[in-house]
Amino acid sequence: MADQDRRVAVITGAAGGMGRAIVARLMGDGLRVVGLDIDAEALRAMEADLGAGFAGMQVDLTDAAAIRAAFGSIAGTHGGLDALVNNAGTCLMSEFPDIPPDEFDRQMAINFSSAFHCCQEAVKLMAGRDGVRKIVNISSNGAYNFDVFDPPHYRASKAAMDTLTKDLARRYAREKIAVNSIAPAMTETPLFDVVSEDVLEAAIAQMPHGRAMQPDEIAAWVGFLISPAGDVSSGNVIILNQGRDVR
Repeated sequence: MADQDRRVAVITGAAGGMGRAIVARLMGDGLRVVGLDIDAEALRAMEADLGAGFAGMQVDLTDAAAIRAAFGSIAGTHGGLDALVNNAGTCLMSEFPDIPPDEFDRQMAINFSSAFHCCQEAVKLMAGRDGVRKIVNISSNGAYNFDVFDPPHYRASKAAMDTLTKDLARRYAREKIAVNSIAPAMTETPLFDVVSEDVLEAAIAQMPHGRAMQPDEIAAWVGFLISPAGDVSSGNVIILNQGRDVR
């Protein structure tokens, strides 16, 4: 396949544990990947490791103007966009009712507003592209399972993302833009570092397989949704938790 014929994907939070796994999966599937992240040094290292199929762009994803500029650059370089994975996210750990206003705002900005603004820009670049274009939002089991430790502003940010998923899926169905959320439970990423060892052990103990899931397992689902096999899936929140929450 000629390079100009390869599909183009944007992945946010590309330099994190989950982001790197998704980058590797989509590159393995033949896509050109643009990774957005705040960590310029990590992106440069990824470019050196991954070669010409990957381009990193340092972007503050809490800044709507910076997102708009980044997608403008992507349009100039690639001419359009075929897939977006909103993977950037974090979990800030203050507890209710003592969550400071600035922490609440930052939690929503990183997890939800970044996805919202990236979707705004992405759908413009998807117009006129061949085939079914894809948006995959990385949500969380914490939006639905209230037995786990997640704080409320984190839950709210992910639940908002899933509502956005459903709205855009309905809004753009006839334009052949498919939008889905993936909501993983415990997955081994650097976010493990934000909780205590006791809390982490208790959470992993609830997983039916007795272990946390791995980033490449989640990335495989992203790859499936972005592949032609995922063309008929849209508006879904796909919960991945080893069957933990089946009632």
